[in-house]
Amino acid sequence: MIGTSAVGGAFVRKARSLREVTRVIPCLWVLGALCWALLTPHHAEVVTLLAAAPAIACASSGRRRCSVLLGGAGLLLLALAPPTALEPDGDGKEPHATLVTCCAILGVAVACYLTAGRKLRLVRELEQLRAVATAAQDVVLRPLPARLEGIELAGGHLSASRGAAVGGDLYEALATPYGVRVIIGDVRGHGLAAIGTVAAVLGSFREAAHEESRLGGVLRRLDRALERHLRARASGECPLDSHVDEEFVTVLLLEVGADGEVTALNCGHPWPYRLYEQPVGPAMARQTAPGEVLPPLGLFPLPAELPTARWSTLGVGDTLVLHTDGAEDMRDAHGTFFPLRRALSEAAGSGPLVPAAVVAGVRSALLRHTGGRLADDVALLALRFDRCPLSATTALTRPVADAHRG
Repeated sequence: MIGTSAVGGAFVRKARSLREVTRVIPCLWVLGALCWALLTPHHAEVVTLLAAAPAIACASSGRRRCSVLLGGAGLLLLALAPPTALEPDGDGKEPHATLVTCCAILGVAVACYLTAGRKLRLVRELEQLRAVATAAQDVVLRPLPARLEGIELAGGHLSASRGAAVGGDLYEALATPYGVRVIIGDVRGHGLAAIGTVAAVLGSFREAAHEESRLGGVLRRLDRALERHLRARASGECPLDSHVDEEFVTVLLLEVGADGEVTALNCGHPWPYRLYEQPVGPAMARQTAPGEVLPPLGLFPLPAELPTARWSTLGVGDTLVLHTDGAEDMRDAHGTFFPLRRALSEAAGSGPLVPAAVVAGVRSALLRHTGGRLADDVALLALRFDRCPLSATTALTRPVADAHRG
């Protein structure tokens, strides 16, 4: 899946560089206090500054560095303290201020040492939870294969929820006896509450796509699966979110045959863009609108007759880019909508179309346009058809299941 691993790698690199910087800060702090004490006139009292060094060390690293800084601060304290540091004042009642500073440094260091142990345990638990969450998200919205039955694929997803790779958008592509079947959808809302609905819809599609000979049968299976899921949420079986008022899912189903023929069923979802390779200059992007659009799943029962849309056969090199409405509804700081059509043409460039480059280019343009502040989830899916159309003789020998599809 394009984008998820790149975002994770960027966060890891940023965290490592920040950790390296914070490890140097305690040493610089102690060095600065030492230089100030040696260079300032009138014997300025800077000894108390050393109390912050162990605290900074424990906050930015572990117990070992905290212990080292504690020892270093203690040695510097003894070096900087005057010979009469531990003697009482003239009235014989209170010790010198340096002794109080020693006790303060020791108390801060011990407290930070104990806190660092708990922090390390919590960090290990967090890393384990992140690993489990990443594995679970990859199962729900698994990476697409690079190629399926003569179609080159690439998908990408951006979640509006920080730290999540899966939100309210979904997509999948499968090679079936009836052609390559593709789904892209958008669950109302985003975040953790939408993941359960995403899992229910994708799970039903992965089973129905192989079993139903007609695309309409796949859609009806999705509708029944969503209905069961919403009933379970309403009864409290799904603890993440029991709010089901006006819950719906927009869905676009595509079936691409071996000869490039495309069949589609649309339930409230944006139609895809079609990219055409040009002999000179960037590719041309044009949004398709080949047929009727049904209401989103979950709002109304499906009609008895489903309006299946068909459009012109894909040629070699033609690319379909499926997207969710977040890609077109994103705005920048001035309220300007994201120019998806222009971004597609720029990302495609000139020459042969590469789905992975198209998805990565649009994703980068989206992040630049919004400044990294996403108001909604975004999913992109690019399919490039590069199989030569079948001849009439070859078409007669296609599998029976393909010949009888609706």
